[in-house]
Amino acid sequence: MPIFKSRCPDIILPTKVTTWDWLFDSEFSPLSRFDDADLKGYTNAVTKERVNWREVKEYSAYISTALVKKYGLQPGQTVSLFSQNSIWYPVVMMGALRAGAKISGASPAYNVDEMAYALKTADSKFLMTSPESVGVAVGAAKEAGLSRENVFLLEGKLDGYSTVHDLIAIGKSYGPQGQIPSYKFPAGKGNKDVCGYLSFSSGTTGLPKAVMISHQNVIAQCMQVQQFTPPETTQVLAVLPMFHITGLVHQMHLPVLVNAEVLMTPQFTMPIMLGLIQEYKLKELLLVPPILIRLVRDSIVDEYDTSSVIRFSSGAAPLAPEIIGAMAKRFPQSAVGKPYGQTGLKQGYGMTESCSCITAFPLHRVEGYKLGNAVGEIVANTEVKIIKENGGEAEIGEAGEIVARGPQITMGYLANETATRETYEPGGWLRTGDSGMIDDDGIIHILDRIKEMIKVKGSQVAPAELEDLLLGHPKVEDCAVMGIPDDYAGELPKAFVVLKTGIDKDAGVCKELIKYVKEKKTKYKWIKEIELTDEIPKSGSGKILRRMLRDRANGADKGVLVRDGVAEKAML
Repeated sequence: MPIFKSRCPDIILPTKVTTWDWLFDSEFSPLSRFDDADLKGYTNAVTKERVNWREVKEYSAYISTALVKKYGLQPGQTVSLFSQNSIWYPVVMMGALRAGAKISGASPAYNVDEMAYALKTADSKFLMTSPESVGVAVGAAKEAGLSRENVFLLEGKLDGYSTVHDLIAIGKSYGPQGQIPSYKFPAGKGNKDVCGYLSFSSGTTGLPKAVMISHQNVIAQCMQVQQFTPPETTQVLAVLPMFHITGLVHQMHLPVLVNAEVLMTPQFTMPIMLGLIQEYKLKELLLVPPILIRLVRDSIVDEYDTSSVIRFSSGAAPLAPEIIGAMAKRFPQSAVGKPYGQTGLKQGYGMTESCSCITAFPLHRVEGYKLGNAVGEIVANTEVKIIKENGGEAEIGEAGEIVARGPQITMGYLANETATRETYEPGGWLRTGDSGMIDDDGIIHILDRIKEMIKVKGSQVAPAELEDLLLGHPKVEDCAVMGIPDDYAGELPKAFVVLKTGIDKDAGVCKELIKYVKEKKTKYKWIKEIELTDEIPKSGSGKILRRMLRDRANGADKGVLVRDGVAEKAML
């Protein structure tokens, strides 16, 4: 079967060091390559609070010592981070990694049930949160059986809670000779064998699964992406959430490797982002499609000077051609190509299971918006196969499922052998569930998603998760959920619902079901539309035939349909 190999130079991958040792105590560390005056760091771009890499190393050592000596943290245990972006988020992450723990990030939009599920799945022993999220955090910790003593604040102060600064003070009190040594791998194991991070991915069915990410996965991905990073990169705008794989790699680890200042925003707003672009004269923005759409459509952009921006990086979801065209018009300085430098749009392709990128755009390929719809070349040390629908081998220009392997491909799903076997194949191959092709020039093009995942603003929503919830409602007999196009979010969930006998088929029950989902799920999982139907089409084996539902959604005849709580049409 044809295997397409990367055209990039191989990276020489260190195999024995942890991510902490690699970033702060090796030849790769900025601490060994730059004077202290030249060290970058994490900056709260709103308050201007800052820690440089030397301080991150020092504080993370104190935190690891405090967690181990005072609170009993053991290697292999999990520390969960549940907070909006904070400069102390990566500091605590590094401290826990230094002690040999695993880090599990969680969306600050989670409710109590969702966060409790994350804590239980990850078997978390410690929870780091913020004052804004402490109510949900404590409720979830109680449900998961986690002691309140092991709930800490990353920011601010609240009576009854220890803070990251308390941990630093405790660790420092042990003195220079009292600090624990950084964690080393057991004999016979390397950095590909030890999980350092858990990142939740919904997959295609059921509740979110915890992806096990090794130390090597993160090191490899940083070194792979470094080849695609302009050498003059000195600033990184971090508006994307830290818990996401993009935040984990591109906003917390990679900037340390390349010694770039991380300008971090506690929350995203257009004025904050635009103000930072203007203040820092940012050249490149790493964003997701919903934010790019706002950049080309919101009139507020005209109130700020964005002339410094010459390059955009995007991923997580496709960008419509009309949006790409609008970007070139709104930011003309980014569309001029090589005479102005590497300008334009560079999209990448990957997923949590590949620790971010399988493909990305080399700098010499970034020439305005000519290849805006493509996702770049295969990154270093990585191979791709394209499997046709009949299982046969695909050649150049032929479509099929993208299957990839490389040192960034993750370890599998925590405590879920069935799902692991379905996604991770022998020989180190990852089945992506996405259809694509490779052209004569080595550029990958994504054609469609084979999996049924709904992508809302770059976040994954599993139809089965919402189907399971709706099936638990006393008025629902059967249901199916699929994604429908949305200009702003990319996609939003729509539910087709069969009501139980005797229930009136009217707009009222649709509104009730929409409210029911809002009460149970995070906002990006909310149902945009509910359509009542008499039957959910299924195959003989019971598989939902979503194609037939998609055809119906695009047709003229509908049953009772409620969109955002407003009855649109009744034709039953």
